Amino acid sequence: MSDKTLFSKIIDREIPAKIAYEDDDCIALHDINPQAPVHVLIIPKKPIPRLTEATAEDQALLGKLMLTAASLARQLELDQGFRVVINNGPFGGESVPHLHVHLLGKRPLRWPPG
Repeated sequence: MSDKTLFSKIIDREIPAKIAYEDDDCIALHDINPQAPVHVLIIPKKPIPRLTEATAEDQALLGKLMLTAASLARQLELDQGFRVVINNGPFGGESVPHLHVHLLGKRPLRWPPG
């Protein structure tokens, strides 16, 4: 039995995905269960289980995830607005224990979200 998460398997190309962006540090892919017309997941290649388990050494990587979200928002023409979300833990809506950023757009998003 593998301890790899779904995202680790995608990063290792064991599972196919529709990739929107990739570099040495992260990969972005279109969500298979989109909650908006644009729903992209930005995933660090370093397997950090959740935001609360990130450390000071992850600071640059966390910043890169945000900048990647902004760059993808421009590329995907989310000029009317978008939302960036990180789910943490069961009550936060976390479904895969591998930190990832949701980029959602192309429709009005309500507040509060849940």
